[in-house]
Amino acid sequence: MVAQENQVALPLRSHTILGVCEAIGEDFGFNPTFLRVPLAASVIYSPMIAIGIYFALGLAVLASRLLFPKKVASVETVAAEPAPANEQREYAKAA
Repeated sequence: MVAQENQVALPLRSHTILGVCEAIGEDFGFNPTFLRVPLAASVIYSPMIAIGIYFALGLAVLASRLLFPKKVASVETVAAEPAPANEQREYAKAA
């Protein structure tokens, strides 16, 4: 059984501004915190330059997502057999 993920677009998430750091981290395969910390430090040093860099990176991410969209894997639907009522099921445990 394949679990469906409820993925909301990065800019629409409540805990992000544009999702730039998370998108870059996702694209290049590293933790976005490694980009967020230097960006936050640069806001303290020079806010206008840091905000300009953030929005420039946002435009670069937008362009990359529009020009090279992520390929969606096709999901095959398999007819699931109903489980007997007395069978126990294992559910994922919360972390």
